[in-house]
Amino acid sequence: MSDQLEKLIKKYNVPAPRYTSYPTVPFWEEENPDQDQWYQQVKRSFEESNQTRGISLYIHLPFCESLCTYCGCNKRITKNHAVEDPYIQSVLMEWARYQSLFSESPVLREIHLGGGTPTFFSPENLKLLVEELFRGAVIHQQPEFGFEGHPNNTTRRHLEVLFESGFNRVSFGVQDFDEKIQRTINRIQPFNKVKEVTLAAREIGYESVNYDLVYGLPFQTVQIIENTIRRVEELMPERIAFYSYAHVPWKMPSQRGYSEKDLPNDHQKRMLYETGKEKLLSLGYKEIGMDHFALPQDTLYQAKEEGRLHRNFMGYTTSPSELMIGLGVSAISDAKYAYAQNLKKVEEYHEAIQNDRSVLTKGHFLTDEDLMLKRKIIELACNGRTIITDQVKTSMTDLAKEELLTMKDEGLVVLEEDNIIVTDLGLKFIRNICKLFDARLNSKSGTRDNVFSKAI
Repeated sequence: MSDQLEKLIKKYNVPAPRYTSYPTVPFWEEENPDQDQWYQQVKRSFEESNQTRGISLYIHLPFCESLCTYCGCNKRITKNHAVEDPYIQSVLMEWARYQSLFSESPVLREIHLGGGTPTFFSPENLKLLVEELFRGAVIHQQPEFGFEGHPNNTTRRHLEVLFESGFNRVSFGVQDFDEKIQRTINRIQPFNKVKEVTLAAREIGYESVNYDLVYGLPFQTVQIIENTIRRVEELMPERIAFYSYAHVPWKMPSQRGYSEKDLPNDHQKRMLYETGKEKLLSLGYKEIGMDHFALPQDTLYQAKEEGRLHRNFMGYTTSPSELMIGLGVSAISDAKYAYAQNLKKVEEYHEAIQNDRSVLTKGHFLTDEDLMLKRKIIELACNGRTIITDQVKTSMTDLAKEELLTMKDEGLVVLEEDNIIVTDLGLKFIRNICKLFDARLNSKSGTRDNVFSKAI
């Protein structure tokens, strides 16, 4: 690693959002948002996009049988599978509320089952859930239906049932293949289990398999990353999500199960990423924006090349839908003109659904400036370029404008008239570049160290 790159990493390894939304959740203005106002924005977005783009559904299935101590997701740890039926019924009741708003059948373009551990649920219950979601809906001609599976409990039956229901993508949480790291984060899964479910998914007909890998985990070294990528090479999943471990023990107490001295320092962590990236590129993977890699034949890479890449709360997607409805506890929805998040505790969510009360706990209704900056940040995150209009300039602080010129001098961006183009070097710092255009963050004092993870 060059001295220049080391200096840049040291400078820019500061707290920064991942920009799955703008404004980011900490800057949403509505506590317990008005449900009727939210529904109005959902209807508005639905009427604009249903026939042309379709809609997306995210269903949060929060249950896990054991706690992975590194995890920052909303989850409920239990071995009691009796929770499955009532939870599914609550999710379907919530979906029925949305369906009652629509003037026509929803066109389902994208579905993602996330968690938690979706494969905590039995294949039969997942089949029931999906069939009921489809009732009264139309399936888009180019659907992107995917789910997250734990390699240890994803059975062939899970894969078959969801494939028969139209699912064509599956993501497996691998994190790292090193046994010491797996014990430390309480995520024990032998390579053979990952291999077994990967080969089964391909035999059944899944078009795309994704592995989630994480760098910056406790005790992780360059050699361990190299060994993990060698195991990945044996199976060559179509997509890789290579995430930075976010150490936020003030939000996730389970992360206090190991000491900060067990984590790689900033320089070591960047070397882990650079090593992993170099190995993935040498295998033929292509880099996709923040954290993602895909093989050339995968639709995610093709969407990037054709300028069709989109970003929402599910990350990068090939679906152009501007209406994403989140169902289930803590699920987040994006109705283009507004955001909303559901209640975060399972019991509170159940009670609100059963008593026909609002399940919303937080939200935001976007201003015209918000909408403009949301579009600009998505363009930067997906395409690595955007036009800096007069509106954008007006929204930027003087400090942000100075930092943009500094980034130009550092070789992170190229400025051509009103165009900003992110360089290959700048891709490493894409969160920092997007941050320049975050008017709500930049207008506040401080960096919100206890809210966002570090950028690198």
